[in-house]
Order: sequence, then C-alpha cells, then structure tokens
Amino acid sequence: MTKYGLIGYPLRHSFSKEFFNNMFTSESIDSEYMNFEMPDVKELKHILKEHPDLDGLNVTIPHKISVMPLLDEIDNDARQIGAVNVLVFKSNSSGKRKIKGYNSDIIGFKQSIAPLLKSNHRKALILGTGGSSKAVFQGLKQLGVTSTFVSRIATANSISYSALTPRVMEQYTVIVNTTPVGMFPNSDSCPDIPYELLTPRHLLFDLLYNPDETLFMKNGKAHGATVKNGLEMLLLQAFASWDLWSKHE
Repeated sequence: MTKYGLIGYPLRHSFSKEFFNNMFTSESIDSEYMNFEMPDVKELKHILKEHPDLDGLNVTIPHKISVMPLLDEIDNDARQIGAVNVLVFKSNSSGKRKIKGYNSDIIGFKQSIAPLLKSNHRKALILGTGGSSKAVFQGLKQLGVTSTFVSRIATANSISYSALTPRVMEQYTVIVNTTPVGMFPNSDSCPDIPYELLTPRHLLFDLLYNPDETLFMKNGKAHGATVKNGLEMLLLQAFASWDLWSKHE
C-alpha cells in the first residue's frame, strides 16, 4: 500500500483527505491518504520518522513557503513562485529519502483559466499577495498575461484598492481573487473593487469555491463579466499532485 498525506494547520476544512481516499476507493487503488496537523514546520522531520513508508505529501497553509528550506530539491516553477504544495519522496542508491517540492496550484490554475482567455485579456489584477497569488502570477505570465498585485496598502510590488481608477479597470480585463474575502461563512463580503466599472470584456476568477458563487462573482456577472470559481482549479491541482506522485512510484 502506498501512503500519502497533507501537512498544514488547521486542516479541519481541507478537502484533500476525503477527495483522495474516495478516488482510491473508486479506482481500486491500494493507497491511503492521511492528515497531519502541524502548527510548526519543524515537526515535518518527526512525521517522516514516524511514517517512513510515506510516498508523498501535499502542503497547505501556513507551510507552503516555510517548508522550502527543508527540501533537497525544488522544481523550477515552484522556485519561481516561491511556494510549494506537493512533496515527492525519492530514495537514492543508498536508500536515503530525498524530497523534491513542486507547485501544482499553477498547473490547476492555468488549465482552469486558459479556456476563458480571449484576445483582449492581456492584463490582470491579482487581488491579494499570499502564496496562491504567486502561483497565479506565474501561471498568467506563462499564458502571456501581465499582472499587477493589489493589496490594502500599496507596496513596491503592489498597488492599493484605491488606485483602481476607471483607466486601470479599462486596461486590466482579468481580475483574480486570491484572498479569503467572501469565503463561507462570510459570504456577504467581497473584495473592495469598483464593480460598477466592470463590463462584458472582463473576466473574474475567484480561487474560492465555497460558496459556489461568491459575491465577487455575482457582482461581476451583474455587469456582464465572465466569472468562474476555484473548484475546477482545486480538482485539477489535486490530479496534478497524483500525477507527480505516480511518476515517482
């Protein structure tokens, strides 16, 4: 039996364990997926010691960045993003376990948004500056879309929400929400952008998937914009994790 798992904290809302174990059952795959709640990334070495038969791990908040110094190797996409969410274990000739980090968020995001991109979608606003935003930035770059980060306070690498003028909103026709604003149970909130400036030329992509249609998406749809939530991205990045693990069995 192969064994996989998820490290992060907290994990009570994670979908990964149920998703993978259901997949293993339905596909008759002799594997098991476990959750490892881990407030401190330093606990990883204890988990690996207690579970020497682990074949791979997913990584979620708050360890996508802090786990990187503990790895033996990092995939190029993950290095450029600056975050990992998949760990693949490989044994060298002497039997020592090596760990390589990947980022499947970029795979899931690219595959999910690519069919919606049109010729006028050349510039994007990325709402939020967390770990997921970096995968979105890199994914859009690879799809030929240039991006600008938006945060509550302007920094050297981002503009503030107050800078979203009519001219900016006209130029930036792709808007990706990578923040938790609007997630259940706070479904009556949404990122503070000027929705009245949206048009049918705009594409709004929300990484959230609970609720199915966030207020961010509803407001966009009300002005004719194309909208999509993050459920497909979530599923695609999970399948990408499985592909990465399966290649190294």
